[in-house]
Formats: sequence, C-alpha cells, structure tokens
Amino acid sequence: MTAPDPQEAALVAAAAEVRGAARCPYSGFAVGCALRDRSGRIWTGANVENASYTLGLCAERVAIFYALTHGADAIESIAVVTGADRPAAPCGACRQILFEFAADADLLLVTTGGAELRTRVRDLVPFAFDASFLAPREP
Repeated sequence: MTAPDPQEAALVAAAAEVRGAARCPYSGFAVGCALRDRSGRIWTGANVENASYTLGLCAERVAIFYALTHGADAIESIAVVTGADRPAAPCGACRQILFEFAADADLLLVTTGGAELRTRVRDLVPFAFDASFLAPREP
C-alpha cells in the first residue's frame, strides 16, 4: 500500500475545513472545495445559499471565482468534500465553469465518511461547450 500524497491530503483537508464555513440554511448540504494551482497555492470556497434559491453559489464556483480574481495560476487539482453517503459530483453549472477554467485538472470527490471518487474535470463534460463555438461565423 502506498502512502497518501501529502499535497492531495492538504487539498482535501482544506476543502473539509472550508466546508465548515458553508452557508446552507435551506438545504443543509454543506460543500467545501479546494483548488491547487500550478504554483502550489490552495484556493478555497464553500457553498452560500440565499432565500431566493437561484442567487446562491456552489462551493466550486466560489472557489474558482475567488482563485481567478486573486491571481491563481493554472488550476491543476480540485477536491470537493461533502457529507453525502457517496461522492457528489459538481452540478451542471459548476461543471461548465470548471471546464472553462480547469478542464485538465484532476478532480477528487470525497465524503466526510472517507468515500472517494477520482476523475478529471474534462471527463465530467463530454461534448463541452467552449470558446471554439464562439468564433465568428458567416451567416
């Protein structure tokens, strides 16, 4: 058995810690997300709900927007921690945002009970919509 990767363990720990800051009075579903950029910096975010449900933000988008607006380098790995019975994948909106800014990142989905699922962001969004569709086209 191989020893756990210390960088991965730190990323999961950061996601688990920020999960404690989630504001989820309506769903009770706290989510923490941590991203590691190419420079080794860790950026975090937790979900924030609002009484007008559609105005809330998921942890993944909070983390990526914070990272991008504070100087993050290319995102290489992402950990998402929930209290679900099985690893919970990002919602569709988060998948699109993560694809736009971190398509090649490794993604580790973890539960507080220790279950985990490993994948890549790119694998969550087959046939993804990206900037290539926005190139000028003739009518």
